Amino acid sequence: MLYKELKSTSRLREDKLRIMAVGSRIFVTSFQLAGVEGIKVESASEALEHINSLDNVSDVGLVLISEDIGKDIRTQLTNIRANRPIPLIFELPAPGSTKENVDYRALLKQILGV
Repeated sequence: MLYKELKSTSRLREDKLRIMAVGSRIFVTSFQLAGVEGIKVESASEALEHINSLDNVSDVGLVLISEDIGKDIRTQLTNIRANRPIPLIFELPAPGSTKENVDYRALLKQILGV
């Protein structure tokens, strides 16, 4: 009942957005087993090219990038995040990697320009 009320009173987006995984063969294959599309890359610069090419694709809502590749292009990813709210770019640990602490406060400050 509540959903019908919200749907009639507000403009809910009914388009479905896709998820895209970008990373090593193992990282991407893991997500493909769950039904997520993926782009296998060998380097951080190649990953950045693919993420930049998603600017022209309107149906990708979330990009999952392996942290081992993302750490080399973190500044560029932060700039993309600051200029484009969609797709959301989220770094995940690669299989077998060690946990890395991320300073989300500093990241947020950089995105907001504070």
